[in-house]
Amino acid sequence: MEKFIVGIIGMGDMGKMYARRLTDAGWRVMACDKEDQYESLCEEFTSRSNVQILRNGHLVSRACDYIIYSVEAAAIDRVVAEYGPSTKLGAIVGGQTSCKDPEIKAFEDHLPADVDIVSCHSLHGPGVDTKDQPLVIIRHRASDDSFAKVEAVLQCLHSTHVYLSAHEHDRITADTQAVTHVAFLSMGKAWHSTRQFPWEGARYVGGIENVKINLTLRIYSQKWHVYAGLAILNLEARKQIDQYAKSVTELYKLMLGGHHDELRARVLAAKEKVFGKEHEPKWADEPLLKDEVLDQFNLGGARAERLQPLPNNHLSLLAMVDCWSALGIVPYDHMICSTPLFRLWLGVTENLFRDAGRLDEALRIAVEDNTFRSDDLEFTFAARGWAECVSLGHFETWKERFVVTQKFFEPRFPGAIEVGNAMVKAVLESTKD
Repeated sequence: MEKFIVGIIGMGDMGKMYARRLTDAGWRVMACDKEDQYESLCEEFTSRSNVQILRNGHLVSRACDYIIYSVEAAAIDRVVAEYGPSTKLGAIVGGQTSCKDPEIKAFEDHLPADVDIVSCHSLHGPGVDTKDQPLVIIRHRASDDSFAKVEAVLQCLHSTHVYLSAHEHDRITADTQAVTHVAFLSMGKAWHSTRQFPWEGARYVGGIENVKINLTLRIYSQKWHVYAGLAILNLEARKQIDQYAKSVTELYKLMLGGHHDELRARVLAAKEKVFGKEHEPKWADEPLLKDEVLDQFNLGGARAERLQPLPNNHLSLLAMVDCWSALGIVPYDHMICSTPLFRLWLGVTENLFRDAGRLDEALRIAVEDNTFRSDDLEFTFAARGWAECVSLGHFETWKERFVVTQKFFEPRFPGAIEVGNAMVKAVLESTKD
């Protein structure tokens, strides 16, 4: 495949990462973004002789043998409608969006019939090492030869290939990403509403809190559309985000009303449904995350290390298990497609539920201690706000909600990203077989 050319339409962070990895492996790449990005992209990739930046997707489509659309999920239909008819005779086309049913529909609607369709999705962000990470490949309409070519191209990522249909992909990504994202988005919105940087006080210290803080900042340091497309366009994700908001609200009402026995019964029933019975749990002998690994990664420095964690009811984690229980989701079923964020979130949730004493203490604090009551109220408002935004399908409202909180945390992103990356790396290494 010496003359085989890979095209990339959309040079955001993921598009650029793919371009670099492909050219490092010796593939020739032609790429484009919006025309006003042409000059800056030419300058950015000037040192890579096997990357050619073109002015638009028509030029990429007509020249390339395998074209990857790496654009926002909300824009896929419009972009394919514009450039799809220019696709080279007999080429292979795929996409890198997080929501595949709309992507495949766009391809079917706007691509010539003689074009093969093989899509993919790297289930991680552009800053994560692709080695051994899940890479979903969707063979929607392709000959054996075309499919083999795509596999050969993507081999350079050294990812773990997972073969799914578009619908299976969307259901599993909803299970592993949608509620995970909205939980962190809600934490950030709650902290923003109370005008607090949680790492600067004594309220949020310790391993579980480190995950909450670091991954919340990691999400808010990304572009808003990365999470909006999955939440709004994926119908399975909509159901899950709605249920999470309901779980948060109903558990908070039980806490507020002092209904300890009812709260405990509900949480333990959800625990058994999600994690299995005490004598036959679904989790492994060794926990996904250990306290000593998580305790390393705080943003508060030496002062935070000296502080004792305040008792916390962990409403966000209790609601996650309640949500999974209500929807019949067993999170371990999809570990092959799990993102680093999901593994961390499942890990800290499991961390709470594996320890009967820790869980009992969280339930007691939920009813008897008001320390986090106002924060929990803001968190409940935030979860309901995201759910309403998603149910209405309002991308602009999502953007506005996201960006205003992003600006609040922005001054601390550089340090938070560094700590967050180190935490993800350490946790992934600690959970390798």
